[in-house]
Amino acid sequence: MEEMWNKRYADKNYVYGTTANEYFREKLLLYKPGKILMTAEGEGRNGVFAAVKKWDVFAFDISSEGKKKAEQLASRYNVKVNYEIKNIEDVTYPENHFDCIAMIYSHFDSSKRSSYFNKIIKYLKPNGVVIFEAFSKNQIKFQKEYNSGGPSQESLLYSVSEIKTYFKELHFSELSEQEVILGEGEFHKGKSSVIRFVGTK
Repeated sequence: MEEMWNKRYADKNYVYGTTANEYFREKLLLYKPGKILMTAEGEGRNGVFAAVKKWDVFAFDISSEGKKKAEQLASRYNVKVNYEIKNIEDVTYPENHFDCIAMIYSHFDSSKRSSYFNKIIKYLKPNGVVIFEAFSKNQIKFQKEYNSGGPSQESLLYSVSEIKTYFKELHFSELSEQEVILGEGEFHKGKSSVIRFVGTK
């Protein structure tokens, strides 16, 4: 998996663009800046946006190429992202530490998600917020019809009912599956099925 992502991110272009995810941008601006954790951050577009908006940004990803491009993007905007090359099993942060956790296209395998998300939520402060967007299980149909991106294995995709189970500690102010038109670089482009939520601990 690490090799695949390093190969993808070695492209001189930002393969998911340099503009932060639309839903993440919209929701983050509703909150007072504090400490934020970005999971599976890739090339840094979302973390850099948060840093520009005065958040103290921490991020992790398995890809060294992703980190390299994230740091280049941060330098372009004269901001800092505290970015670690680690998988979710190896990251450690203090409990009750972050005001926000952003999971934007963090597609972990269904066999391990429950333990992963239990771990991550411990790092969120009481009354902290999670902002989430990822492809739904219906995206497989959209891939075939519109070639709009996302994992091809159903075990890496999400359903609303699964989200409710994984994040049962959260109060959802919104949670839905939506059809959207993505325009995020080469690999997230066109009509897609996504799950979006904002939840408070």
